[in-house]
Amino acid sequence: MQLTPQQLLNNPFLNKGTAFTKAERDQYGLNGLLPPAVQTLDQQVKQAYAQYQAKPSDLEKRLFLMTLFNENHVLFYNLFAHHVAEMMPIVYDPTIADSIENYSALFTNPQNATYLSIDDQTDMAAAIRHSADGRDIKLIVVTDAEGILGIGDWGTQGVDIAVGKLMVYTVAAGIDPSQVLPVVLDAGTNNQALLDDDLYLGNRHPRIYGEKYHAFVDQFVATVEELFPELYLHFEDFGRSNAADILNQYKDQITTFNDDIQGTGIIVLAGLLGAMNVSKQKMTDQIYMSFGAGTAGAGITKRVYEEFLQQGLTPAEAKKHFYLVDKQGLLFDDMPDLTPEQRPFARSRAEFANADQLTTLLDCVKAVHPSVLVGTSTQPGAFTEAVVREMTAHTARPVIFPLSNPTKLAEVSAEHLIQWSDGKALVATGIASAPVHYHGVHYEIGQANNALVYPGLGLGTIAATAKLLTDGMISAAAHSLGGIVDPDQPGAAVLPPVTKLNQFSQTVAAAVAHRAIAEGLNRTPISDVDQAVAAMIWTPVYRKLPADIEIIK
Repeated sequence: MQLTPQQLLNNPFLNKGTAFTKAERDQYGLNGLLPPAVQTLDQQVKQAYAQYQAKPSDLEKRLFLMTLFNENHVLFYNLFAHHVAEMMPIVYDPTIADSIENYSALFTNPQNATYLSIDDQTDMAAAIRHSADGRDIKLIVVTDAEGILGIGDWGTQGVDIAVGKLMVYTVAAGIDPSQVLPVVLDAGTNNQALLDDDLYLGNRHPRIYGEKYHAFVDQFVATVEELFPELYLHFEDFGRSNAADILNQYKDQITTFNDDIQGTGIIVLAGLLGAMNVSKQKMTDQIYMSFGAGTAGAGITKRVYEEFLQQGLTPAEAKKHFYLVDKQGLLFDDMPDLTPEQRPFARSRAEFANADQLTTLLDCVKAVHPSVLVGTSTQPGAFTEAVVREMTAHTARPVIFPLSNPTKLAEVSAEHLIQWSDGKALVATGIASAPVHYHGVHYEIGQANNALVYPGLGLGTIAATAKLLTDGMISAAAHSLGGIVDPDQPGAAVLPPVTKLNQFSQTVAAAVAHRAIAEGLNRTPISDVDQAVAAMIWTPVYRKLPADIEIIK
């Protein structure tokens, strides 16, 4: 690899900045290109954190961190790892929503991403190769940004979601940042504000659907599978009309994962398993209601339903436990516009004497008496005091998960849930929530953050060289998290804290890898599964530069 000294300093995978030693500065022609003092990585982290703290807003903090990432991956990830709970909401959700909405106006650097256009597909393979730049890519996060949770269709600007997701993979599970690639598939946008914005950087036409769109996705999948034979392909924030179809098409052919459909389902299932540990109840005794029946809501419901099957119920028995409520009320099987994901859980009107009146969440709760209520509606305040008190009147420990984010879209706050249920509710929220103090008990609030599960799921799958990601591997991930809860601690959270993200990611990875090997899915022989997982973990420390680097002086 031939580089000039300036190219070395501008390569975020290799740059050490002021931590280049005197010997390295002599060797690579860096004398005079850096201040004379040689800093340690710890000193750089301390310095960067002070700069971060001085930023006046969350968006400014995020922009600072992204600049650091563009300059020096080791420094960025070491800083992030030291302050993961503090910085997770800045690097990812909810601050990333502001970053996406302002992406074109703020654009300064492509951040190693690949931008693919439906209008020009002839050089797709070349674009991906050039983006990879000779790196051994094992993980791609791809989005078409039609359905970014909470903010909708953001076209090419949604590439930030893929960039942010990969950052979490690295800080949580130690996925080597040199082995990942963020990709956006720009099929246009139906966001009129973007189409009218002269700074918008994406395709300036309405979103394309149908045969041309699916051919675009198929060409992308075929291209990356050929270029990177051991690829783990993560789909993110695809729209409601396409996400499930793409997953169903590919899940039995390649190693692929959809975080919105599967990831959220895994973390909610883990939270339910944790709640059952606390309440000493059986999962299969629960009555489950989802408020919000789009991609996320229906995907979560399917994952929990599959757990009922794994615990011994027949499909007919299990389906009796599930209810979907959307903007029109309870979903019934005679409704003409049900999606394929909604239809299995739609109810018969004959089950209810007042079926036509079940048009509000409160009416549905009164009719069904759910013991579990999961919100993916993005309807702020939807879980009213009346809804919570109605649930509490009919179940000893109601499980209530308001998952919509960002904060302004949450169905209810954790504080109100604890108060209105008189401390009985078992709660997980979609955004980070402060502990709640109520009648002398300190209630820790678990965050149903996909980051607790998808990094470890990816690490375990890649380490096992798995040919597919199966329901068994997904179930193993959920159970490994759900079993961490301390059921004897008053006010204990139903999910582990984000502060110990890297530890739990390795727990998940080990469980997933063992299950993959047990199912015979590994491409290569693996004699020690735990060692295979450990060997995959990258740590953000400075290393000797590759021996093949030749400096052009």
